Amino acid sequence: MPNVINLRSHANAVAVPTLVLLDLQQEYIASPRAFAMPEAAEALENCRAALAHSRRVGLPVAFFRMITGSPFFNPLLNYSKWIPGFEPVNSDMIFERSKPSCYANREFANAMTAGGGHFVLAGFSGEAGCLATAIDAFHRDHDVTFLADASASHRLDRIGAATVHETVVQMIQLYGNVTTTKEWISEQTANAAF
Repeated sequence: MPNVINLRSHANAVAVPTLVLLDLQQEYIASPRAFAMPEAAEALENCRAALAHSRRVGLPVAFFRMITGSPFFNPLLNYSKWIPGFEPVNSDMIFERSKPSCYANREFANAMTAGGGHFVLAGFSGEAGCLATAIDAFHRDHDVTFLADASASHRLDRIGAATVHETVVQMIQLYGNVTTTKEWISEQTANAAF
């Protein structure tokens, strides 16, 4: 059965969000490497749900990856590759950066501005890439929605990862919207039904 495209929701480009999946790279699941996140499994399942929903209803999807010349996120190593199941398809946008914020990539900044500045953010890591991107979006008058349960954060010294992530979620609420994956999908589904 073909998908039915609701043209009313596409008449206003600002109402059509782009799902931005941040750094779903093997570096984050390759234990015991320094950037590995032992608690990434639940966040990845929620990223899968957000990606499946976006593809099912035809929302734009953008993948970001961190690329550096260091031993971490090095394009010459397998750890910089996509986590299985999160490989972009031909219709997806792919961006690379070497600094935390997605706005470090000029093409991304231009694409978000041209598309109305509305995007949904998920992925790794909450305390670096997601927080920096949310702050930059706010300063550009872009509308970011952070899927708190489709992200995870690293521990910081003696502060555990869960506490860091709770703090990051509270901080991102200062700059954008925060919700869960299930709530976002339900809201998208309700808004598409006229």
